Amino acid sequence: MPDILKNIISAFIPIFVAIDIFAVLPIFISMTEGMSHEKIRAVERDSVITAIVVGLSFTALGEAIFNTLSITVNDFKIAGGLVLLIFAVLDLMGHTGTRQQPAGKWGVVPMGVPLIVGPAVLTTILVLIDHYGIFATVASFVINLAVVWIALRSAQKIVHILGRGGILAVSKIMALLLASIAVMMIRLGIENIVRGHAM
Repeated sequence: MPDILKNIISAFIPIFVAIDIFAVLPIFISMTEGMSHEKIRAVERDSVITAIVVGLSFTALGEAIFNTLSITVNDFKIAGGLVLLIFAVLDLMGHTGTRQQPAGKWGVVPMGVPLIVGPAVLTTILVLIDHYGIFATVASFVINLAVVWIALRSAQKIVHILGRGGILAVSKIMALLLASIAVMMIRLGIENIVRGHAM
């Protein structure tokens, strides 16, 4: 398997976990309940377009932000890992926040941001760029949004198949995986800093 394909697959998984489409689907269904077919499709379209614009914009500005604030990649790995760990722990403990209780019924906010692309996803993207490169990371992000779009269009069917309990269980597994990825980011950041000082 070519290295670029391996990198795309490796970057796909953390972004997929960070988005946690299984937590988004019940919210999407409740938000669009009673809407016409055309309006639901508009919400789907606006959600994905907003998510990709915000994600790619943040990706483009990430390095400039690092340089301006004199932040190293390892600093961001540790800080980003801590943020992701907090998100994951809150999800696992059943706490509710913006992710679970959005206000309004728009595709841009809260669906596109922060439900699909929120702090957890943006943090993951910036850290993955250092690991796998910008092409593999952006490609994985775009593929993830394609999966999100398909999931939103099939939301009712997915929830019907898995049930509310099944959706909740899968969402908790995603949160546990996110916590594991967060710990890995923190570990790598600390290891790189210690290795740098030892040289």
